Amino acid sequence: MLRTRIADIPKYRGLEWIHADLPHEREAWPKFANRILVDACGDDYDLTRDELAHYSKGKPWIWPGETLYFLCDLHADTDAFFVSLVASGGVAKTGPGDEDFVLTPEGCEATFVIGGDCLDKGPDNLRLLRALRSLVDKGARVELLAGNHDVRFLVGLHYAGARDPRHAHLFVRMGKKAVPIFREIWDHYLEGKVDASTLPSEDFVRAQLWPGDDWFEAFPEAVKDAVTDVKIRKEVGRIREKCVELGAHLAARGMSFGMLWAAHEKARDLFCSPAGDFAWYFDRMKLAYRAGSFLFVHAGIDDLIVRVLRRGGVDGLNAEFRRLVDDDLFALYHGPVGNAFRTKYRNFDLPLTARGVKDLQRLGIYAVVHGHRNICRGQRIRMREGLLNFECDASVDRNTRIIEGLPGIGGAVTILRPDGCLLGVSTDYPYVKVLDACAVLDMTSIVATGDDETNPH
Repeated sequence: MLRTRIADIPKYRGLEWIHADLPHEREAWPKFANRILVDACGDDYDLTRDELAHYSKGKPWIWPGETLYFLCDLHADTDAFFVSLVASGGVAKTGPGDEDFVLTPEGCEATFVIGGDCLDKGPDNLRLLRALRSLVDKGARVELLAGNHDVRFLVGLHYAGARDPRHAHLFVRMGKKAVPIFREIWDHYLEGKVDASTLPSEDFVRAQLWPGDDWFEAFPEAVKDAVTDVKIRKEVGRIREKCVELGAHLAARGMSFGMLWAAHEKARDLFCSPAGDFAWYFDRMKLAYRAGSFLFVHAGIDDLIVRVLRRGGVDGLNAEFRRLVDDDLFALYHGPVGNAFRTKYRNFDLPLTARGVKDLQRLGIYAVVHGHRNICRGQRIRMREGLLNFECDASVDRNTRIIEGLPGIGGAVTILRPDGCLLGVSTDYPYVKVLDACAVLDMTSIVATGDDETNPH
């Protein structure tokens, strides 16, 4: 049986240091019992409790046997990271500095799942990575998952200067959202240490890092056996745009092309060399994490990923991810494994069919917890292709918040507790959303051991 329920609201410690509002009251999640109530108010943000009960009926759910904190899509916003950590109850902020925090007793017993996209957009990629490393060094159990922005940055660094038409565009593919990290690298590591007169010209940098004019004809032919026609057309169009916008955003950040060249070389040393300051970030990265009946990824899954899971479980999926990181980053980013950090279930994404959902459920996985699809009122429960999804990208980073018109510093965490509660905490919703599994799900109440390969069959 599920363990005795504890207080629904996390205990926030160090609120005076985070400068953000967190909810102090609870609300049932989902809010509405049935579709009649939804239609009456016009708010269909979540599934209803009746729909959840219908979906879960007859499924032998295994609930995680430890507390899990899921944080995602931080996008280089360290302040949002600390708000989210305090919101979890697993960390106490003890002062204004980035090192001024400790694990709480709850945090010492929990696992922090970082659901991808720590990089890009800004304002402080390197600061966030250092804060994340500090969480690890303070003794937290941290599972770090790959996001599309993370992998795109690694791919761009790896293939910078490539002439093969499969790869020649991949540095530019990083686009304007990667400019802040190159500016940070210049400011932190190169400013005052590099003679500007020795930096290469714009023509040289474009010739080395930008795809040539012939690429737009050569690329479709080079990848026709590996990438769909729809995706090829989309990719070619996006690269045309990025070739222009990248230069414009360099100028907006006060960077010359020569500065970009020096910063990209330093980035390769920092992230790709074994002794680099941030080599640990990609070394620790996984594609997926499983706890009981829940699968954690950055974006979603498809039938081919389900096939890999059937053969080797989550360990097998993560092993394939590591193999592609080491051997073929292009195949990782554009291929089926990459769908786990890229899909939004669009018509050009690899499909998840009813057969795939059925096979996944035979493995005892009934829900996917992910980010990637940003939303503005805290976490959301949806069905995607017949599979239960907990969508957790709550628009916490400041640049997304500006675009979405959201005020103040953001923060959000999704909490799975071994007492059978799943909580959504966000600065953009006035209540802690509390899903009580015993009350809402028609489920067999089993406590898992916390092993990510738990399988009831």
